[in-house]
Amino acid sequence: MNYFKQILRFAKPYKSYGILNIICNIFYALFSALSFIALIPMLKVLFNKDEGIVYPKPEWKGIVSSKEYLTDSLNLYISDTIASEGKLQVLTYMIIVIISIFMLKNLFNYLAMYFITFLRNGVLRDIRDELYEKTISLPLSFFSEKRKGDTMARISTDVLEIQHSFLSILELIVREPLTIIFTLIFMFYLSTKLTLFVFIFIPISGFLISLIGKTLKKHSDKVQQEQGFFLSIVEETLGGLKVIKGFNAEGIFGKKFKQSTKRFFSYSNTLLNRQNLASPTSEFLGICVISVLLWYGGRLVFIDGSLESEMFLAYIGLAYNILTPAKAISKANYGVKKGNAAAERVLEILNTTSPLQDHPDAKEKKEFTSDISIENISFKYEDEYVLNDFSLQVPKGSSVALVGQSGSGKSTIANLVTRFYDVNKGSIKIDGIDIKDLTKHSLRDLMGLVTQDSILFNESIKNNLLVGDPTASDEEIIKALKIANAWEFVKDLPTGIETNIGDSGNKISGGQKQRLSIARAVLKNPPIMILDEATSALDTESERLVQSALENMMKNRTSIVIAHRLSTIQNSDLIVVMQKGKIVEQGTHDELIAKDGIYQKLVNMQSLE
Repeated sequence: MNYFKQILRFAKPYKSYGILNIICNIFYALFSALSFIALIPMLKVLFNKDEGIVYPKPEWKGIVSSKEYLTDSLNLYISDTIASEGKLQVLTYMIIVIISIFMLKNLFNYLAMYFITFLRNGVLRDIRDELYEKTISLPLSFFSEKRKGDTMARISTDVLEIQHSFLSILELIVREPLTIIFTLIFMFYLSTKLTLFVFIFIPISGFLISLIGKTLKKHSDKVQQEQGFFLSIVEETLGGLKVIKGFNAEGIFGKKFKQSTKRFFSYSNTLLNRQNLASPTSEFLGICVISVLLWYGGRLVFIDGSLESEMFLAYIGLAYNILTPAKAISKANYGVKKGNAAAERVLEILNTTSPLQDHPDAKEKKEFTSDISIENISFKYEDEYVLNDFSLQVPKGSSVALVGQSGSGKSTIANLVTRFYDVNKGSIKIDGIDIKDLTKHSLRDLMGLVTQDSILFNESIKNNLLVGDPTASDEEIIKALKIANAWEFVKDLPTGIETNIGDSGNKISGGQKQRLSIARAVLKNPPIMILDEATSALDTESERLVQSALENMMKNRTSIVIAHRLSTIQNSDLIVVMQKGKIVEQGTHDELIAKDGIYQKLVNMQSLE
């Protein structure tokens, strides 16, 4: 119920629909019970053998004798109306009353479902929206060990499961209990003895039904986890299709997927078979109760004489009327157990507190005026530090390059300056202000990022660039493309900047993708540019074009360049050579060549003079 309460907060904006649903359900439950009571007068007319009997006008003797008063009043009305208008006319009146009651019952049932639809779908939308916002607000570290498919499963199938299970309770929480309550009131009214007798058997039935649902949450959790697992395999397969085909590894991934779907098949069968057992079990137990009721009720009609036959038939209808809501409540109980597993997985993300969230008094920074100061920082992703007591000054307008072997901590600097991660020790300051004291939005507004992997989206070239500046005009987009040396191929495309570049930009070459990434950063026009091995994956011709684009872009900007190919950073104001998370050399290209140290070895290894 704790999970249910947390999910219920999403229903607050739609409480007006909830109130209207409750009002309609109250009327539905009332007319549902009345529909059986309305049969009594009709049965009296059909089976009336006491024609000619004159009924005296009943006297009201208080609430205790109300049943006798209403029965005598009904008998008097029927006998008088039959005498004056005939049996067929009275039967017609009774049928009109019954039709009216059933019409009102179904009208209020429809209205109740109509209003709850807005609540259910509204909650579904709001949970998905908040889950997506939370997902993109959490740090990269949160997802480093999680499968993408598992996160996708939580946003899609788990949220849908919450709607089908938890939110279906909102439909049942008023309607079904009220239907049972109104029905029981009329059952007590018709025969207290019979109702008390039936009540001995109802708790036994409820106990037997509850035994079935105890393990549902555990099985449901396994089903949802497995669903996340095979979605991850699909996502990895589509992302790495070239490698899978190139290494003839279809069998390996096919085997993994089949093993997962086999486990899903097994867990789903167990879960659904237990769930499917609920309805027939509750119906069978209900019929057992009805059978006992028929036996004891028959005694009251034939032997005791304390219950009229038409009342007993209406009573049987009322007793059966309890079975449908009772079955719905038992199914809802299983739904809660399934919903618990889904809600737990969704709330795990929603309740996660981001270690990178802005402080309440975080400042907005609109411009960059002085320098970036990295002061004695240390950082580790897991157990071992990848940066140790690292310090660096990057004055405004200068270009600083970080070089070194793989694993030396170069890309980590980019991750820390953009605050994708927080330092463990030390501080990073912009214009003397610790970046932890700035809002992440304003910090990243000051920065443009070009990574080794050109991350583009399945959109047009224009929409990909508008990520950099959503307000840019077509002229500004074309200008940015020209600076990035990308206009030369974009202008020849069938629909120019409106051309869709496919999933991850796979309709264009690697060099073209990288130039579009640079154009996107150019369009943003930030004062600080971070280039993380932006040319390492390119061929010589593409590198020449991209390097030219980078030089165009870095004019009059502060740049931190992480480079693998040393030919791309020879004109930097400062080159920092890193090794195992520390600075081992720094200076200009010429100064470092003159030192004949580690940088010279790196240059020689790349066959550069």
